[in-house]
Amino acid sequence: MSRSAHPAGPRHGDVLPEGHYFAPPADLNALDPKVWARTVDRTDEGSVTVGGLDVRALAEEFGTPAYVLDESDFRARCRAWRDAFGGEADVFYAGKAFLSRAVVRWLHEEGLNLDVCSGGELATALSAGMPAERIALHGNNKSIAEIERAVEAGVGRIVLDSFQEIVRVAHVAERLGKRQRVQIRVTVGVEAHTHEFIATAHEDQKFGIALAGGRAAEAVRRALKLDGLELVGIHSHIGSQIFDMAGFEVSARRVVQLLAEVRDEHGVELPEIDLGGGLGIAYTSDDDPREPQEIAVALSRIVTRECEAAGLAVPRISVEPGRAIVGPTAFTLYEVGTVKELDGLRTYISVDGGMSDNIRTALYDAEYSVALVSRSSDADPMLVRVVGKHCESGDIVVRDAFLPADVAPGDLIAVPATGAYCRSMASNYNHALRPPVVAVQDGAARAIVRRETEEDLMRLDVG
Repeated sequence: MSRSAHPAGPRHGDVLPEGHYFAPPADLNALDPKVWARTVDRTDEGSVTVGGLDVRALAEEFGTPAYVLDESDFRARCRAWRDAFGGEADVFYAGKAFLSRAVVRWLHEEGLNLDVCSGGELATALSAGMPAERIALHGNNKSIAEIERAVEAGVGRIVLDSFQEIVRVAHVAERLGKRQRVQIRVTVGVEAHTHEFIATAHEDQKFGIALAGGRAAEAVRRALKLDGLELVGIHSHIGSQIFDMAGFEVSARRVVQLLAEVRDEHGVELPEIDLGGGLGIAYTSDDDPREPQEIAVALSRIVTRECEAAGLAVPRISVEPGRAIVGPTAFTLYEVGTVKELDGLRTYISVDGGMSDNIRTALYDAEYSVALVSRSSDADPMLVRVVGKHCESGDIVVRDAFLPADVAPGDLIAVPATGAYCRSMASNYNHALRPPVVAVQDGAARAIVRRETEEDLMRLDVG
């Protein structure tokens, strides 16, 4: 679908305002494998299945809205990232994308490490049995309590994000009689091709210590002088939902240059480099993400070339795919509540969820696909806007999409590629109850995160 069209309600084949042409797909019943989990299929009778289970049965058992996660797909993507580097790099799943104790166990079993950025994420990781040495702690404002718990547990690395944090972590480690492995997060001045609010490597933002002006070099000097710290590497992260490898090439070159400066000044070659995550997935058929093997080859080649040019031993690479693993493995299942046709404008399809279960459209102007999944239809395509039930005009789930013109209340529709960030960023706005996360595999389904209840809301309301 067009990324620039915000149409005013034509059916199909019409020219839209500003000259944009917004054509419907050839087959509304087709499910593009780029945007749907790998076991998703449409039956001969028209309904959609995932992991061998009909979405109608899932809706009956677990209710709607619900996040439906394909466990087999999740595990396969973990293995693909692990195997892509052939043991020559460390893959840290970014827990901020979506984290639960079941996910932690899957990561452990599939041989991945875990990146956490809060005390709650750390607690979840430890409670589910992830070995502490395979955990990295991120965050731009870690509390003393979070640092203490991480150091006491023996996490494999803490990523230092400021000059204050260098001292803070060192003091905690020395007080506990430990020497903590750390990396320094640097901002490399690379702005990836991504949304303004999720580009994280240009200087004007809250993360990291800038290479510009020698600040990162000064951070290295201070970290190397402190007995409580073992500085093992440099970390960078250039943004999110990135398809172009050019930004990683520039970032790697600047990070390697810093490693060379550290060697020349201190006689130390730091053994690790973390290039972060941010690799994109397909939310619509227009998106064209890269495969893990292609990414692994490109990143390894970039770092090797830059290190050889600088006369450095090639450090061990780390990457942090979160969205790229969990994002495509889940979809959100909704029930249609109302269908409102506005003459000369557009048709609004209202569902029983909304911005409380997917804030990304309102926050980032994110684009999604949508499909009728409880049945197939031969009706003409109808240009729609899928909206939620919240008291906000910006409560939009899918801004512009085609659905069959006979979509009616009671139908089930699904929005794919919602595994990343949707549950993590979910809220209780309007006192909505956050949906469950239902894992499906080989004909079986279970809630790995249960649906919230009104009793859950009341339990916190102690007034």
